[in-house]
Amino acid sequence: MEKRKTFGGSLGFVLAAAGSAVGLGNIWRFPYLAARDGGGLFLVIYIILALTFGFTLVTAEIAIGRKTKQSPLTAYGKLNKNWTWLGWISSIVPFIILPYYCVIGGWVLKYLIAFLTGHGIDAAQEGYFTNFITSKGEPLIMMFIFLFAVTVVIYLGVNKGIESFSKVIMPVLLVLVVGIAIFSLTITKTDDAGVTRTGLQGLKYYIIPNLDGLTVKKFFNVVMDAMGQLFYSLSVAMGILIAYGSYVKDDANLPRSINQIEIFDTLVAFLAGVMIIPAVYVFSGTDGMASGPSLMFVALPKIFASMGKAGTIVGIIFFAMVLFAAITSAMSVLEAIVSGMIDSDKRFSRGKAVIIEFIVSLALACLVCFGYNDLYFELKLPNGAVGQILDVMDYVSNSILMPIGAIATCILVGWVIKPKTIIDEVEKSGDKMGRKRLFTVMIKYIAPVCLFVLLLMSLGIF
Repeated sequence: MEKRKTFGGSLGFVLAAAGSAVGLGNIWRFPYLAARDGGGLFLVIYIILALTFGFTLVTAEIAIGRKTKQSPLTAYGKLNKNWTWLGWISSIVPFIILPYYCVIGGWVLKYLIAFLTGHGIDAAQEGYFTNFITSKGEPLIMMFIFLFAVTVVIYLGVNKGIESFSKVIMPVLLVLVVGIAIFSLTITKTDDAGVTRTGLQGLKYYIIPNLDGLTVKKFFNVVMDAMGQLFYSLSVAMGILIAYGSYVKDDANLPRSINQIEIFDTLVAFLAGVMIIPAVYVFSGTDGMASGPSLMFVALPKIFASMGKAGTIVGIIFFAMVLFAAITSAMSVLEAIVSGMIDSDKRFSRGKAVIIEFIVSLALACLVCFGYNDLYFELKLPNGAVGQILDVMDYVSNSILMPIGAIATCILVGWVIKPKTIIDEVEKSGDKMGRKRLFTVMIKYIAPVCLFVLLLMSLGIF
C-alpha cells in the first residue's frame, strides 16, 4: 500500500473541499429556490442552517477522515467494526453519481464550445438542448473529454493533482462568479409595453424577504427546501469530506478550515443568485425562473442571446465558470471512490484504481447518454418526478442513500462513539472548537430528525 499523502497546507485543503461543495447544485438550484421561496427569507434560513446543521455534518465527516486516516469505505469500520456497512453506503453514493455527473459536465462543455465558436445564438434556439442530448454521438464525445480531464487530475494524486489544481481553479472561479454577478446588476431592459426592469430591481427581489401569503406550512416548506439544498451542496454523505479529511495533517487548524469551507460555499451560493436572478428578472420578469437543466441550458442561453454581442462574452465566462465548478466537484467524487479502492485492497496503486474506475464510469456514463435515445423510458419516481436513467441514478443516490448515510453517521457519532470523540479530534492541534454544545445537540437530536423528514419527503410519504 502506498504511503498516505497529505495536503501541503490548510489552503489546499480548504480550496479542494470548497471546490467539491461548489458544484452544479449551487448554480442551477439555489437561485431557483431562493426566487421561489421568498428571496431573503430563504437566504436567512439557509445561512442559519449552514451555521448549525451544515457545520455539524461537515465537522463530523472531516474529523472522521483525519482521525482514521482512511477513506469512507474503511473509516467507519475503523471507528467501530459493527459499522463497516456504513462505509459501503457512503462509497456506493459517489460510484453512482460520477457517471451521470460527467454526462452533465459534457453538456456544459458543449455549451462553452458553442459560445467560444460564435454559436451562442444557435444555443438559444428552441429545441437546441433537446436535439443535443438526444443525439447519439456528440454527448458521448463531450462526456469522454470531461471524464478524461477529471481522471488526469486524480491520477496525479493529492498534491500534484487535487491540491495544485484547486489552488489555481478556485480563485479563478471566484473571480468569474464575482465578475458575472457585478455585470448582472448593471443590465437594464425596456419591454414592448414600455416597462423598464433593472438588475438592481432583480437584486431587491432576491435579497428582500417576501412574506406575502406566508403560512406555517409554507414556512416549513421553505425550511425543508433550504435544508435539502444545503445538504446536497455541502458534499456531505458522499464520502468526499472523509476522503479529503484523511489527507489533512494532524497539526492543521481544523476549526478554522471548517469555518472557511462554510463561508466559501455559502458565499458562492449567494453570488450564484446574484449572477442569475437579476438577469432572469430583467429579461423574463418574476415568471422566468426555472431550475436544473432548463435554467442553465435553455433559459440562460436565451437571456445571453438577447444581450447582443455582450451576451457572447458573458456566455463564455458563465459556462467556463460552470465547467470549473463541475470539474472540481467531479474530482472530489472520483477521489472518494479511488481512495476507497486503495485503502481496502493493498494491490491497488493509485494509477490502477484510477484507470479501473475510469473504465467503469465511462461504461455507465455511456448508458446514461443512451438513456436519452435508444434506452429512453419514463419512470414515475416516489417523489412525484418522472425520470430517465440519469434521474433514477440521481434519485437513488441523492434522495435515498445520502439521507440514510447521514442519519447513520449522526447515530454513530452521537450515540455510539460519542460527540466528544469528534470534538477531541478537531481540537487535537490545540485549536479550540467553537459551537461545541451546538454540535453535540445537533448531531444527537436535531440533525437526524431533520434528515429523517428529508428522507420521508424524498420517498413521497411526507
